This record gives sequence, C-alpha cells and structure tokens, in this order.
Amino acid sequence: MLVVAQPTPDAHEGDEREGKATSVLARAAMILDAFDGTTPSLSLSVLSSRAGLPKSTVHRFAEQLLELGWLERANGGYRVGMRLFEVGGLAERRNRMRDKALPILQQLSAATHCAVHLAVLDRSEVVYLDKLPIRGLDVPTREGGRMPAHCTSLGKALLAFADDKEVERVIARGLPRRTPTTITTADGLRAELAAIRKAGVSYDREEGCEGISCVAAPIRGSGRAIGAVSVANFTGQIDLRAVSGSVQRAAGGIWHELFGSRAACGTAR
Repeated sequence: MLVVAQPTPDAHEGDEREGKATSVLARAAMILDAFDGTTPSLSLSVLSSRAGLPKSTVHRFAEQLLELGWLERANGGYRVGMRLFEVGGLAERRNRMRDKALPILQQLSAATHCAVHLAVLDRSEVVYLDKLPIRGLDVPTREGGRMPAHCTSLGKALLAFADDKEVERVIARGLPRRTPTTITTADGLRAELAAIRKAGVSYDREEGCEGISCVAAPIRGSGRAIGAVSVANFTGQIDLRAVSGSVQRAAGGIWHELFGSRAACGTAR
C-alpha cells in the first residue's frame, strides 16, 4: 500500500505562522506606501482607499503602527512618524558613505591588489556596504551581507571605537568559533580591542575564514567609528603590516570626503 507522508502538525503550524507574518508585513507595507509625500497627513478613509484595504483593517494596523512610532496622529488622521525618518536617515547616511568612499576604495584596491570592503556595525555583526573583489579570491562576503563582528578585522576595528556597553552586548551574545584562530573569550576580545585602539588598525589572521587574512581601519574622527574599510587576500599573498598604512589613509580619506577638514582618524578615543 502506498503511504503518502503527511507534514507534521509542527510543520503545518510553522507554515501557517510564516504565512500570517508575511501577510501582516504586506498589509503594513501597503499602509505605509500610501504616504507618497504629496499630502502631509491622510484620513482613515483616504488611507483605506490608497492602501486598498478595509477601513477596519487599516484602523487596526494604523493603531499598532502608532504605538511603534512608525505613524503619528495629525489633523484627525495619520502622518509618517519619527521612527520612519530615523530609519530613512540611517539608510541615507550609509548610502552617502558608500558613494563618497567608492573612488577611494578603488584606489586602495589598485594599490594593494587585494579585495576591499566597506562596512558598518549593526549590533554584534558587520554589514557590508560595498565589496571590490579580486580574481581568484573567493571571500564569503557580499554587499548587504553580514559576518560576526568579533572574528573580522572590520568588526574589531568598529568595536574598538564603539561604546563599552556595545562591546559587552557583543560578548554577552557569545563569541562562536569559526576557525581555530577565532577569539572566543571575553578577556581575549577585550585585550584585542585595547591593542587596536593603540595601533589604529585591526588584523584578522584567518579568524573568520581559513586561508584568508585581512587588515582594517576605522572611519572616525575623535569619537566612535562610523564605519570601517579593509583589505583581504590569501594569507600567503598579503603583508598585513605593509598594507596597513594604505588602509589607514583610505579610512582617513573617506572621513575627509564626508566631513571635510574635521579631525581625521586617530588612535585615541
């Protein structure tokens, strides 16, 4: 007798939850998309018409978006909330950094013959804003991709000039081992970050990916790092100390392009 395997109840429930989540996000996006900038605020009726959703649905979602700060009350209706402006501003700043950095990243790639990355810190991970690859080197990174901060030169450069509480949050989330040389202890990471603050550069000696070594420098003035730039290559084909000066100058150049004559990258917090 042919027995057809049936999904377990857990699988059914997981699919149902995922479908509901997608539906919820889609409807919330439809409501937010109704704000096109032509009118500062929208009534419930107009919002319902533009979103193509029933008034009851729009009202329920709008009230939840109010609580989250994505919407605000205005003139008997709704307007875009400050939280959306904050997120939009963050995206704008990152895009501006990427645009200003690109010519400098290209020069760095040509000078070092290495893969070049630009990244920012997001909680315990680095987010790659740009990547300039080189032929023959398969680095497991991509634009928009993420890597744990504690095992990358970029992440360590950013953490070294981050708030102490941010470092402790990274440690609290755990420091998983990716290679035999990954730093996995709190004391080890704190000591590494202290050395980076003195040197102004950070090294990744096969800590995130076996066979690949990197050097990074923070993009900063006299305070926190707003981003970091790195070069990477096969361990046997890169002299980390020899290229560190080029990486630091690139980071300083990006800061200058963003902020003009304000203090360039330094080693003191």
